[in-house]
Amino acid sequence: MAMKMDDIARIANVSRSAVSLALNGKDGVSEETRAKIFKVIDEYNYKPLRKNKKSGHQELANVNLLAIKSSGLISNNYRSLPFFDSLISSLSERISSSGGTLQINTIDAATLKQSLKDLPISSGSTGTIVLATDLTESQVRLIQSELDNVVFIDTYYHNIKADFVTMDNYQGAFDAGMFMLEKGYKKIGYVASDKLVSNFKMRRQGFKDALETQNLEISNQNFYTVSPTELNPRGLNIHQIIDQNAPEAIFCEDDYIATRLIKGCLNAGINIPTDLGIMGFDDIYEGTLLTPELTTVHVPIQQITNQTIRQLQGQVFEKEWAHQKTLISTSVIIRGSL
Repeated sequence: MAMKMDDIARIANVSRSAVSLALNGKDGVSEETRAKIFKVIDEYNYKPLRKNKKSGHQELANVNLLAIKSSGLISNNYRSLPFFDSLISSLSERISSSGGTLQINTIDAATLKQSLKDLPISSGSTGTIVLATDLTESQVRLIQSELDNVVFIDTYYHNIKADFVTMDNYQGAFDAGMFMLEKGYKKIGYVASDKLVSNFKMRRQGFKDALETQNLEISNQNFYTVSPTELNPRGLNIHQIIDQNAPEAIFCEDDYIATRLIKGCLNAGINIPTDLGIMGFDDIYEGTLLTPELTTVHVPIQQITNQTIRQLQGQVFEKEWAHQKTLISTSVIIRGSL
């Protein structure tokens, strides 16, 4: 089986985005890291996949990726988070494979209007992809008014006429809830993000609606809130969950929360899934490194990437392009934690 960028990253013990930057000769990785990556590439005879440029399709040249930094999920260290690392690396690889380049700009939400005006103009730029995870409706509208040819990814607002591409958060959480019901769980807990963004709102509603199919609901004492991006179990009060009217199983609003919860349970001597079943959402790689491995909801990042590029191409190259909202379906991945 052919090696992939994920394999290179794992063997070299670096992030996928570091591999992408090294392969494309871009800044952002140290010489030591770059040398480590190319040593693995040479040892395994890795050959990057390149698209056929004679396919007749019009390709994007220089594309801007705009990340809006806030107090939510897109903070100073967002590139270190596995989900965003995979998403950005996939976009970079897809664009560079057809001869284009991805220029990443990070601006502060607190000064959004002025920062948009101060953005450097990339030579030959053909459009912008906005990592819109934390954005409000008004922020989306502001960006749309200031930038031409823009696609918003990882969020969705039904009342805004714009191009959106994201996973179907409602469907994914609904399927997760139905799966837990099919497993026979009745007393179910929910660990939510303490940062409420559009994605989490939809997950919360989807899961709630699934439980209602059997006239069940999550009691207030089995509803918990924690940081959505922390992997370290330190500071998580496991006994608050286990010692007081404990649920049989818990759905976590993302895999960072689920990973943290499993680690905390194992440290406290709690058997997973015998004492407590745990399920997450996102299917980050770290979930497969746990014992037991994490049952979760898979998000098809490559399909999100391809659809994002397709919609940006539509805006750039098609005169009659109509704005499109795309929800990419997810799927339950059954492993050992539930």
